[in-house]
Amino acid sequence: MRSILVIDDNPAVAQALGLLFGLHDIRTLAATSPAAGLALLARERVDLVIADMNFGGDTTSGDEGAALFRAVRAQQPDLPVVLLTAWTHLESAVQLVKAGAADYIGKPWDNDKLIATVENLLELAESTRERQRLLDEQRRRRELLAGQYDLCGTVFASDAMERVVELACRVARGDVRVLITGPNGAGKERIAQIVHANSALRRGPFVAVNCGAIPAELIEAELFGAEAGAFTGAARARVGRFETADGGTLFLDEIGDLPLAGQVKLLRVLETGEFEPLGSSRSRSARVRVLSATNADLPALIRTGRFREDLYYRVNVIEINVPALAERRADILPLARHFLGAAPTLGEDAAAALLAHDWPGNVRELRNCIERAKLLARGRILTAGDLNLPLQRPAAEAEVRRDADQPSREAIETSLREAGGNISRAASNLGLSRQALYRRMERFNLRPVGG
Repeated sequence: MRSILVIDDNPAVAQALGLLFGLHDIRTLAATSPAAGLALLARERVDLVIADMNFGGDTTSGDEGAALFRAVRAQQPDLPVVLLTAWTHLESAVQLVKAGAADYIGKPWDNDKLIATVENLLELAESTRERQRLLDEQRRRRELLAGQYDLCGTVFASDAMERVVELACRVARGDVRVLITGPNGAGKERIAQIVHANSALRRGPFVAVNCGAIPAELIEAELFGAEAGAFTGAARARVGRFETADGGTLFLDEIGDLPLAGQVKLLRVLETGEFEPLGSSRSRSARVRVLSATNADLPALIRTGRFREDLYYRVNVIEINVPALAERRADILPLARHFLGAAPTLGEDAAAALLAHDWPGNVRELRNCIERAKLLARGRILTAGDLNLPLQRPAAEAEVRRDADQPSREAIETSLREAGGNISRAASNLGLSRQALYRRMERFNLRPVGG
């Protein structure tokens, strides 16, 4: 059952609130002093605190309520606190709301308004607890993943990338071929390294080949080796990448760019485990796990005759898709801070600029951006100007649009009047946070009403 702690030196207040909340299946705990309230808070589960601003008949400053609020926040920083106020100390309550109190309620209170406020805050508190539960579960899950597997220093915060990394770790243990798909610069080679690092061949070499960077006439010699004199310029024998990767992993990046002749030879190696160096008639073998990657649509290449369907099914026993950085925006700032290192630190405007950018070049573009900014930055805090990113829209236009989206003075006055001065309800009706509403009120020189 939901629980509220009422701290008020007048027992009749807690009794009245207890009767009201009981009609809404809310349990009420009562304390008549700050010390008793804090003691109850330490031993009971409480979802919300309603606290008076003054204790004792000869005090009207609200200082005791302020001290109690700070003590509650120190004990449970996320617990919502509603202040019971009188006109004599309304301004003190307003200042505490700006400092983080959930709201203030005037004496005497309106039952309907009070219940609406409390229900909203309890619902918000439940959502906050659920978010924290999910965050704790996520942290435990990732600690377990890092404890069980070698993640090769991979930096991620998004659930999407967590799923990719976990899948790479799981498939590493099986002797199956993996096709890693995703756009250029998204981190496909890092995923291949994770598969290798957690496989039975992890003590062997990890050899990467960019199939798109090798001329078509040299791809066969690059993969399988060549005897001396096998082609013009081959003055001596050449060891191929399959032989170099013996006992380890061969990573074929951009396999979609492999010419058809090379595809035929690769298919034979995958089927038989044997290969012949260019210019040789003697077959050789190597114990190699082949991982492949591509940013191309291989089924589309198959339909146009540029990629062999039988090879596709050979390399694609399990597919791991690495999403673009724009699809896992939670990774942007952790990656940026990782690339920055110890200094300089990332300023708030720089962080906002990084999050606003679309990153068509993915992690590779982000890394290059940060490396460039580190060289050019003049201060110890990296600014948006240091990043030299294209503006999403002109700053003046953005400011005009932001201002146009904010409620007018008249709208705020109307909302406050309709909410009876209840800041939480007025803010909710306007689509603002309490803090944003207070900032807007200060701009228009509006004072809180009601209570």
